[in-house]
Amino acid sequence: MKALILFVAWCILFVLAWPIALLALVLLPLVWLLSLPFRLLGIAVGAVFAFLKALLFLPARVLGHRC
Repeated sequence: MKALILFVAWCILFVLAWPIALLALVLLPLVWLLSLPFRLLGIAVGAVFAFLKALLFLPARVLGHRC
């Protein structure tokens, strides 16, 4: 559904201002490629925080408390 809304918005933009729509069509893959390392960094930071949470709650889990 999100892709359909994005496509309809792009079509409206194409009708109203076609140079900007074509520029957006060309720049979207470049922006996606530039944001990819930041997404990977976010996944890595989330994994580190999940590991620290598991490590901090390990004594409670060993003693039988459910978190």
